[in-house]
Amino acid sequence: MPDLKGFELALYLITAFIQIFVFVFGGYYIFISFFGWSNKKTNTEPKETKMHRFAMLVAAHNEEMVIANMVKSLQNLNYPREYYDIFVIADNCDDATAERAREAGALVYERTNDKLRGKGYALEWMFEKIFEMGDKYDSISIFDADNVVNKNYLYEMNKELNKGYEVVQGVIDSKNPFDSWITCAYSVSFWSISRMFQNARYNLGMTCQLSGTGFVVSTKLLKEIGWGATCLTEDMEFTAKLALMGKKVGWAHKAVVYDEKPLTFKQSWHQRIRWMQGHADVASRFTRKLFKRAFKERDFSAFDCAIYLLQPVKVVALLFATIFGFGQLFGIFDMFDMSHLFGSKELWSIIGVMQMFYIPFIVTYEKRIINGHLIWSYLIYGFYSLTWIPITIIGWCKKNHKEWSHTKHTRQITIDELEKIQ
Repeated sequence: MPDLKGFELALYLITAFIQIFVFVFGGYYIFISFFGWSNKKTNTEPKETKMHRFAMLVAAHNEEMVIANMVKSLQNLNYPREYYDIFVIADNCDDATAERAREAGALVYERTNDKLRGKGYALEWMFEKIFEMGDKYDSISIFDADNVVNKNYLYEMNKELNKGYEVVQGVIDSKNPFDSWITCAYSVSFWSISRMFQNARYNLGMTCQLSGTGFVVSTKLLKEIGWGATCLTEDMEFTAKLALMGKKVGWAHKAVVYDEKPLTFKQSWHQRIRWMQGHADVASRFTRKLFKRAFKERDFSAFDCAIYLLQPVKVVALLFATIFGFGQLFGIFDMFDMSHLFGSKELWSIIGVMQMFYIPFIVTYEKRIINGHLIWSYLIYGFYSLTWIPITIIGWCKKNHKEWSHTKHTRQITIDELEKIQ
């Protein structure tokens, strides 16, 4: 350690901790991601052959523009039609959402509640309606109104349920990856998450993360433990709740749901702040409990879930590490050089290069980029990633402000149009 005193020593120790934290955190995620390249577990056939009965539940608030295409995509699944029903919750709607959903063939339940607003409350209300129907449905599948669904969705979900999972998340793809630079950045992010995060954890036998839409949950399990997830990120809250109980979320790598991404940076900004508010809220309530379970029960899924909830801390630490990194580059913070902790600066360079090319390699491997968009998508994804820093800070500061905001959808895209370009 350099010969430093007082304030300089304190800064030295702080920078050391920040850089070590970012290094270990990033290294952990990169290492886990390597297990995402295999589809062996996905292709494993289940031991059971049961045909589960599903309640397909679509939460909608003022979605008259997109709801009909969603309902129609659900009607044309490669799964016996008598084994599933389509429900739409017209939640606090003041447009023609309910009418459009009925015309498309859905069973519509209209909910009005000015005090308990948001998707989590709407789902909890509808779950009670389904419970009152007795044992009609084995599982409930949750969607957003702006989605459309791949024809094999239920077939693939049924396979994973027959492998013993009670909760299964499907792939969240993009309806509009090249409508704008922000939709492209969102799409790259979700493509990477499917391969690096979700599939990797599935292969390792760990719990995956629910993504808010495109997932199924056992009706029996819901009755036993209740929903209770009513924060701004109800999917993350329910995942943490399951992890505390030792329940794992499975992954269906071939069950695809196409989600509409925000067209403008302003829409994205507000949506992601809402996500981060919910993330911070869940992290403050569950992280300590998950770490406690992880060490007490030797539960690696609980540990990984707790690490995931620490993402906001990592983002802020990365901000400071980046500032010190640039300071070292220009000789401003030479006294805080931590390179000797890990051998040499070359090691940091290697890690940086790995991260730089990892995302484009995944996107290319998944054959997502068409018409020469690879370089463009990579450049804008870097900027998109940087915008998470102020969003994380704002979201954390506003974590107790739980007012739900609606992202308006104005684009009509059918499943047939999407499948033509796949």
